[in-house]
Amino acid sequence: MVLGNWEVVLLACGIDFFMGDPEWLPHPIRLMGKWITRAESVFRQFPYSKVVNGLLFCISLVVLTWFCTYIVLYIAGALNPILEKAGEVILLYYCISITCLEGSAMKVYNYLKIQHIEKAKKSLACIVGRDVQPLSEAGVVCATVETVAENFVDGVCSPLFFYCIGGVPLAMAYKMVNTLDSMVGYKNEKYLEFGKASARMDDAANYIPARIAIHMIALAAQFLSKHGLMTLMCAYQEGHKHTSPNSGYPEAAFSGALHIRLSGPAFYQGEHVYKPYIGRDDYIPKPLHIKMACDMMILSSWLWIFCIWIGLLILQ
Repeated sequence: MVLGNWEVVLLACGIDFFMGDPEWLPHPIRLMGKWITRAESVFRQFPYSKVVNGLLFCISLVVLTWFCTYIVLYIAGALNPILEKAGEVILLYYCISITCLEGSAMKVYNYLKIQHIEKAKKSLACIVGRDVQPLSEAGVVCATVETVAENFVDGVCSPLFFYCIGGVPLAMAYKMVNTLDSMVGYKNEKYLEFGKASARMDDAANYIPARIAIHMIALAAQFLSKHGLMTLMCAYQEGHKHTSPNSGYPEAAFSGALHIRLSGPAFYQGEHVYKPYIGRDDYIPKPLHIKMACDMMILSSWLWIFCIWIGLLILQ
């Protein structure tokens, strides 16, 4: 379980392709969310500073996730090697979200296509953290493309990257890091100090995968529109403008590939937050750009899967 297995990668991604993430299926990420909620109240009572309590909270949950995953797979392997392999496939499947991401974005697209902007905003609110009501149609498109770009890293590149170097336990530990960031990594009064360690750990975990991602996006853009070089140039020239050390790079890559400007000022919980624009093109974003972004995300995902498959095949 130190290095990943190419068969596990293909089977897990195949299941995701055909099944997605059905609501009725129990999901370990939801279990992680419950752990986080319950543990937060406990760790906040520790007799240290909020920053230290948050650090202990973050480390404890990440280590616990790795350990529990390792033990489950160890017991499965002791019972039957096939059972262990099946466990790896299922748990890795839970770590990736290609089909679910496409489905969520395309739901917004389908509503915009029939000019039901309020329903589009309601669907968008399920996948972004910003206030959606002030958004115009172009704003809804941009927000959807941005979340497709960001989640390509969180839901595809990073979990498969960590699987390759540390097997399923490390991939699951990454998902805990990512879930912690999404739940407590906010820069507000409640979480600015307590969630600081979770936010920084997520930044560190995604640093390399985010930069790998832009090359997969550029390659996909070259196949789809012959704009691979432009995509790569935009990623390197504009990616650093984002307030996040990682999110700006895939966003800038998508911006270069689709010729639209992304990011910019937004509202979060009623507060106007300044964010610089990413990208130099100022074409008006259209609903079709969401579909184009999804197509590029899917092709980028399979290109990354192919690279991993070849790499693991060679190593094994």
